[in-house]
Amino acid sequence: MDLSERFEWQGRRIAWGSVGHGPAVVLCHGTPFSSVLWYPFAEALSGDFTVYVWDMPGYGRSSKRPEDAVDFGSQASAFAALLDHWQLDRPHVIAHDFGGAVSLRTHLVEGVPYRSLMLIDVVAIPPSGSPFFRFVQENPDLLGQLPAYIHAAIVRAYVQGASHRGLRADDLEALVAPWTGEDGQLAFYHQIADYDERFLQENERRLGEIALPVRVLWGSEDTWIPAALGHKLTDLIPGATLRLVAESGHLMHYDAPIPLTDEIRNWLGRVA
Repeated sequence: MDLSERFEWQGRRIAWGSVGHGPAVVLCHGTPFSSVLWYPFAEALSGDFTVYVWDMPGYGRSSKRPEDAVDFGSQASAFAALLDHWQLDRPHVIAHDFGGAVSLRTHLVEGVPYRSLMLIDVVAIPPSGSPFFRFVQENPDLLGQLPAYIHAAIVRAYVQGASHRGLRADDLEALVAPWTGEDGQLAFYHQIADYDERFLQENERRLGEIALPVRVLWGSEDTWIPAALGHKLTDLIPGATLRLVAESGHLMHYDAPIPLTDEIRNWLGRVA
């Protein structure tokens, strides 16, 4: 997947790419991940859709300036600006983890219309945040000074814990790579320190306003965000439907790629 395009926005550089032809589908990643987890799915859909992937500012191949905010609000504004840059008319949006809250806020607050929305093990409503997340928020400067090898080991263990089946070594390294090096290490702790649950509270208050097709997928073995939250989220969105995917943790892309691909194709076939 080619992610060589760049969009300049408020001093940030957003890396993105597209593949295929047909109705527009936009794939949104979460934290601490990047668009790399979507590459195989973008290629699989490219025969029938124009698929867009992007790295949020502070993630992946996008700029990681320490002075830039990377909270839900700033990411939603960046997403709205990027969609305008692409000149897309009501795209299908598929979001994972943190990308769920970003895509919801882009629609509900920024006023960007979608044709449909699929939410996969998303951060969307409170409560959220693991004990590790809270510890980092309390000590961002201290952890940013860790020796590089200790930091890398922490990130590997953290990311590996998102999978129920366990990640292959090459997949794990691809997810960890953007967070290594001086810029990556600082950015890793910066994005956690900027995490603000007040945006999720606002999302929750406004979910009843959604008037578009919404599908929710959740790994039955997700230990990062339990499936009970997926049920609650689905109940709060008018007309939304939920499927629990067996033997999948938070990283459904790696734990259950075939069921996820089938769900995406079936969903887009119904709403396209």
